[in-house]
Amino acid sequence: MSKKQANPQQFEQMIAELETIVQQLEQGDLSLDDALAQFERGIALTRASQQQLQAAEQKVQILLQPNAQEQLTPFASPAGE
Repeated sequence: MSKKQANPQQFEQMIAELETIVQQLEQGDLSLDDALAQFERGIALTRASQQQLQAAEQKVQILLQPNAQEQLTPFASPAGE
């Protein structure tokens, strides 16, 4: 995960793009190559969204701890991205 803060607007844009991709794939009007490219993009968006959600969940868990006054620090993703 990158060291910069997750942007909620960016997250919303990723979800909107993912919804568009799902609609296109469900319609079945894409060629095989285009469908595979869209599927690949959808997987990338899903993974990026999951990373942002995990980071947000970690922040919430830290903030709910009794010593929540400590500084939050970014964590490395399991894949080392």
